[in-house]
Amino acid sequence: MRVLLVDDEPAVATALADALVRRGVAIDHASTIEAAEAYLEASDYAAVLLDLGLPDGDGMGLLTRMRARGDTRPVLVLTARGAIDARILGLNAGADEYMVKPFDLDELHARLLAILRRRDGHVGRALQCGALSFAVETRVASVGDRVLGLSARETELLELLLRRVGKVVPKRIAEDHLFGLDGDLGSNAIEVYVHRLRKRLDEAATGARIETVRGVGYMLLATPA
Repeated sequence: MRVLLVDDEPAVATALADALVRRGVAIDHASTIEAAEAYLEASDYAAVLLDLGLPDGDGMGLLTRMRARGDTRPVLVLTARGAIDARILGLNAGADEYMVKPFDLDELHARLLAILRRRDGHVGRALQCGALSFAVETRVASVGDRVLGLSARETELLELLLRRVGKVVPKRIAEDHLFGLDGDLGSNAIEVYVHRLRKRLDEAATGARIETVRGVGYMLLATPA
């Protein structure tokens, strides 16, 4: 999954990003509200990690504007404001979680996964397509008892497609999800990973196939019996 981290403290942002990357979460970082708005407009993030004390305004204002325009992406507020009235204000403004600094990084990761499971309706079960099963928490793809040995980016792509089975994932969204807005992206990088993943799914007889919608993007479908 790709997450937007909004925090203006370089040391804190670096530590958070490094810890989450080690746990399989891709991170884009914005240090201001203006930059965060640009990132949110350009990419389809799984969630937003939002600090409140930002140099060009209060993060609560960003959260309020997101909700006012119908942006339902999960937002985890990460802040030093620990008073109960501040927590209530944040939750009432539309935050999905409110964590007070300092916090445990494993707990942050667990809360992030829990929010995503609740949002997508996958609490207690795996993502499915055909005979393919994907465990959200462990991020392991399998067919029956056989585990598919996927690379990190193949896993990212598969999860993105599985969360939208039967729906087109635009190519730009897939690129942002795998490589980030600042990633080193070749002209055919996404096609390479789609080809690799398509081959893996076919070889493993998963009953799932990736369709290319020309000029638009990609779609995962169950192969008819």
